Amino acid sequence: MKKKTLFINGVETSFTDERNLLEVIRKAKIEIPTFCYHSELSVYGACRMCVVDIDGRGINTSCTIKPEVGISLRTHTEEVRNIRKIALELLLANHDKQCTSCIRSASCKLQDLSNKLGIDKVRFKMTDEIKPIDDSSDAVVRDPNKCILCGDCVRACYEIQDIGAIDFSFRGSKVSVEPAFGKSLTDVECVDCGQCARVCPTGAITPKYQIKDVWKEIDNPEKTVIAQVAPAIRVAIGELFGMKPGTLLMGQIVAALKMIGFDKVFDTSFAADLTVIEEANEFIARKNKNENLPQFTSCCPGWVKFAEQYYPEYLNNLSTCKSPQQMLGAIAKEILPEQYNIKKENLVVVSIMPCTAKKVEANREEFMVDKIKEVDYVITTQELAAMIKQAGIKFEELTPESLDLPLGFKTGAGVIFGNSGGVAEAVLRYAYEKVNRVKLPSSDFLEIRGDEDVREVEVQLNGSNVKIAIVAGLKNARTLINKIKSGEKYFDLIEVMACPGGCIGGAGQPFIFEEHVKKERTRGLYETDKTLQLHKSQDNPYIQELYKNLLIEPNSHVAHKLLHTSYKNRKRILESELSFMGSMNSQKVEIKVCVGTNCYLKKSQKLMGQLFKHVEKNNLRDVVEVAATFCMEKCGEGPNVMVDDEHISQSTIEKILPSLNKKLMKKNLLTIV
Repeated sequence: MKKKTLFINGVETSFTDERNLLEVIRKAKIEIPTFCYHSELSVYGACRMCVVDIDGRGINTSCTIKPEVGISLRTHTEEVRNIRKIALELLLANHDKQCTSCIRSASCKLQDLSNKLGIDKVRFKMTDEIKPIDDSSDAVVRDPNKCILCGDCVRACYEIQDIGAIDFSFRGSKVSVEPAFGKSLTDVECVDCGQCARVCPTGAITPKYQIKDVWKEIDNPEKTVIAQVAPAIRVAIGELFGMKPGTLLMGQIVAALKMIGFDKVFDTSFAADLTVIEEANEFIARKNKNENLPQFTSCCPGWVKFAEQYYPEYLNNLSTCKSPQQMLGAIAKEILPEQYNIKKENLVVVSIMPCTAKKVEANREEFMVDKIKEVDYVITTQELAAMIKQAGIKFEELTPESLDLPLGFKTGAGVIFGNSGGVAEAVLRYAYEKVNRVKLPSSDFLEIRGDEDVREVEVQLNGSNVKIAIVAGLKNARTLINKIKSGEKYFDLIEVMACPGGCIGGAGQPFIFEEHVKKERTRGLYETDKTLQLHKSQDNPYIQELYKNLLIEPNSHVAHKLLHTSYKNRKRILESELSFMGSMNSQKVEIKVCVGTNCYLKKSQKLMGQLFKHVEKNNLRDVVEVAATFCMEKCGEGPNVMVDDEHISQSTIEKILPSLNKKLMKKNLLTIV
């Protein structure tokens, strides 16, 4: 085969299957600055930072050009350097420069590139007005004054989650990124996953910090403050202290938390073991009765909210199990006040999670008993690192300490919950022995594992084929569910995680700039599983003791009271529509056109214009009302239109008019036009 080479700064460089010149250049050990480039997102070319000088072609963005044999380019000519510096200065001119108080100060790419490119002054004046900060969400905070319009958040919300809660608005110098119609994040279809914050290169979207509240509780002598640490934290926090991704640091985390002032430190993996037993027994019962299948996992609150908003018809298919976070909170509030001889209201449960959606989950009404929350506060990996630094603790020099019992003991099955496929594998480790009545020769189900965001496997349980799907990313979940609805696919058990790679890729984790980081974190969790003495949830002696002394048996009445929940249809009921032709009248035929992000991109605004023209041309203003509505929760079927109570997907004017005429005739408003 002919060798594929090109020339970078005069040096012949080989390339293979790289997507673009940018990847070839980086493979050659030359770092090209970018804001809008992420390997897991589409190529956008908006920030213009990755420009290079290509012989015969001039200045071009390296991320948008495929490598070609013989191309010769230069990466840092004077012209290229000046273009990058001017682009940065223009961004900085309208950027909120309160860098010392920004929580992204230590990981801000704008700040980092400004230092690397030698920006010592900004020659341009601010032209934008200061905009209000949107802190309506319990998950994330959106500060438009720090937005550089790179579009990373927009693409993540659409390409990873297929939601489109935020998008570009307006044009020219007025362009901005925001939820539709200037609404807050809580008023649109955001599921709190925080993937927008994970990819944001500045402090424009960040997790909502609760550090101040947690410090107040720790400083209150009347309160007993306990922490629970999620599996994914132990293999990621080291990155914030200069250590390699995947380094296991659970012992150091415990030591740091005790030094900060937490009274006890437990492991959410204990509750993951509990979840396995409850969820596996629930699945076995459903499989035996052939009811409410496929069973979807319910550990991920971003996925649960997505299902409640977009697929309420499948809510009976979700496992009724609470997430491990909420299970541990419920058990802690049930048994620890008596053990510690304190009032329940004086026990404070702080969760340390890789996820922003967990913050919202903890505030759900379902997880409050007598107005007392099961989990009082949720802080992320980033927030824990900030607290450690605020306390002046030299984390990298700490001597490991042990977790507290009983809620600190776990098996490897609970630990692997932190990565995509871990829940399904842990459930299989239990279900295999329960159904087949034999001991597993090996606890590993290697066929479950992999890097793909969608995986399908079949396993044998007592002679019966069990079809399992593992899905990461809500866009993939939507695609799979639609295939199930159409009959194209069938599964018995489906694990869904909102974040790529599972919890290890959560928005509260240290920021990922290289794809291999997630693989290293996953490797760390599986290695932790291997080093533990027990690998199956049913072998956890403290779980056995909990059933003996409190829960009686899996799925018992007591277990359901403490460990299970229910779900609600959260399809948003619009408080108002935007009517363009007068007030709504029940005697009229009402046409509602969705102008949410996905439908807008599919030309719903053009369709609305066609409807206006049809109404005017045929003198239908008195009998037809056309309105823009925000979302019909059927984003994959757009553009969506409602003609009275009839939903029309993939709408065109030709598909709408027959329905309109039929409705007009039924109401005796008009003959066919």
